[in-house]
Parts: sequence; C-alpha cells; structure tokens
Amino acid sequence: MKLDMHCEMILDEYRDRLPVLNKMKEVVLDILRRTLKENNMVVTAIEGRVKTEKSLTGKLELKGNKYHTIDDITDIVGVRIITFFSDEVDKIAALVEQMFEIDWDNSVDKRKMLEIDRFGYMSLHYICRIPKSLYEDPQQPLLNEMRFELQMRTALQHVWANMQHDTGYKSEVEIPMEHQRSLNRLAGILELADEQFSRIRKEINDYRRNVQSLVASGNFDEVPLNGDTFRSYCELHPFRRLAVKIATINQAELYEDSPMPYYKILLHLNMKTIGDVERMRTECSDGAYQLALIQLAGTGLDIVAYSVALQNLCIVKILKLGFGVAGLTSMFDAIYGESTYNAQRADRIYQQAVRANLV
Repeated sequence: MKLDMHCEMILDEYRDRLPVLNKMKEVVLDILRRTLKENNMVVTAIEGRVKTEKSLTGKLELKGNKYHTIDDITDIVGVRIITFFSDEVDKIAALVEQMFEIDWDNSVDKRKMLEIDRFGYMSLHYICRIPKSLYEDPQQPLLNEMRFELQMRTALQHVWANMQHDTGYKSEVEIPMEHQRSLNRLAGILELADEQFSRIRKEINDYRRNVQSLVASGNFDEVPLNGDTFRSYCELHPFRRLAVKIATINQAELYEDSPMPYYKILLHLNMKTIGDVERMRTECSDGAYQLALIQLAGTGLDIVAYSVALQNLCIVKILKLGFGVAGLTSMFDAIYGESTYNAQRADRIYQQAVRANLV
C-alpha cells in the first residue's frame, strides 16, 4: 500500500527527527535508572526503543488519517519498565508522576480491563514529556516538546504478551475456539499468580515487621528462632558488651563481622526461641570471658572479631551440655568447613576450657 502525500510528510519529519528521538530514548532511560536506584527499587528490566521506519510506515498505512503531524503519534519513542510484583507498578507510577509531565488525556490504565484474555495487555501506559527542570539541551529543544510512551507492567504480564505475539494470538488469522479457550484459561492462571505473588510478599513483609517489633520489645520467648528472627535479634547488638570486654583484654580493635554463621550452631544446640539464645548469653557470658582470658593471654593480638563473643558463648554452652571435644569439632566443621585442623582446634580449646575451670 502506497502512502499518501500527508503520510509521506510525516515520514520525512520522522527521518529528520531520528537523532533527537534516539537522544530522547537514552535520556529517559538514564533518568529512570538513576531514579529507581536512588529510591532502592529493583526491577527486572528497563527497555527502550525508537519505532523503526518500517513499523511507523505500517502504522501510517492503517491509521494515517488519524494523525495531523508527527507530534500526534505518541509512541514513536517507547520505554517499558518491567517489575517483579504488581503492587510495584503503582509505586513506580508515583515516581514517574513526580518526574515527568503526564499527558493524562492520552494515558491509559489497561489494568482496569476485565476481560480474561486481556492479561497480557494489562500495562499502565503513560504519555509523558521531559520537563526542562529535569533535563534540557538548548541545542535540541524538541527533547522537551515531543512526547514518549512509558509502559509499566509485571514480568508475568510481559511474558504473556510475548507468548501471545509468538503464537500469533494477535494476528488476523482466527484462532480455533478450543485453542483460544486454553489461552484464556492460562491468562486467568497467570493473572491469579501475579496477584498471589504480591499477596504472599506482603504477608511475609508483615510477618517480618511483626517479628522485628516482638524482638525490639524484648518478648524473646514469644519469638521462634529462625533466620529472620535471629537477624533482627543481632541488629540489637546483643553480644557487643561481651565482645568489647574481650577486646579490652589486649586493648585490641574490634572487627565488625557477622554472627549469622552461628545461627545453624544454635539450631544444633536445640534452641527454639530467641529467648533460648538470650538465656545462653546471660548464663554463659562469664565463662565465655574467662575462656577469652586464657585464649588471648600472651598472644599480642590487636584485632578481635565481634563474633568471637558468640563463638565463646557457644563453646561454653557445648561444654555445659557435655558434648566435649566432639561437639566443639562439629561446631568448627559447621562454621569453617570440615578439616582435620578442626579437631586439633577443638582439642586445644578444650584444654583452655579446663584451665579456665569450665569443664
């Protein structure tokens, strides 16, 4: 199909503006990447494209009489943000509204479509301009005048849209009813999965906030011991006082490392709640310090790891439970990996514990 003179003029405008269009795409992508990073938002992808001449020609062949000038075509520059979760679309949209000038009359929220077969098209589409306050190039004033399309959708919506494209679901060839029904059912399943992922993440985040609140309030016996609760407990720095006291033996510097590797040791010691860990801390603290006195005597160490406090607490607890050298060896195997040296280390520490009257 041959384009009429009006559409050919629009194509000529497109060719003249192509350098600016490519510049606009890069500017928008840079702004979005920087803003998302500043707001600690992680997305699965940020994509951008400038419509090819072939694609624009096809659009003009179908709808050429709809456009007076090239400025009426709002999707020549298109950018897409793909999120992991559906609720993140609205958070990103709020950021976009603060950054760009939104053409609300031409923007559309396709997520409000209710048909089951529309899942792949349920993006939030904003038609935007770059405000001069955000970016300006006096040599290219069109950057602030032209509009671009910004789509925001989830990863599952994106995958489904691509599947539809690859299967010819959007083509002019009619899909047999049984295949269309299967595709529609699959769209419903993916939409439900999208909703459930967001719901589950919200419930997990609510659980973590509740755990943090319980830990912060000191209700340790009500808090089950798991990776999340132990991490929240460690954020209170419960072992700092003992660690500083141990470092003071040699007037050493305290090296801040993580006590998290000892979480699995606490489980092996059959601790069920954070209250159990807290009781070990209070009941074994004196023994852990006495052991450190023997360990550091005459060493001249000027750096002591923060985790040595928890390590010594675990050592004292293991010895109190009567697990002896074998128990210490198992602890070192779990922390450092299995090695014949761990048995030697365990035997040496056991002898130190004997000298400290801990056995």
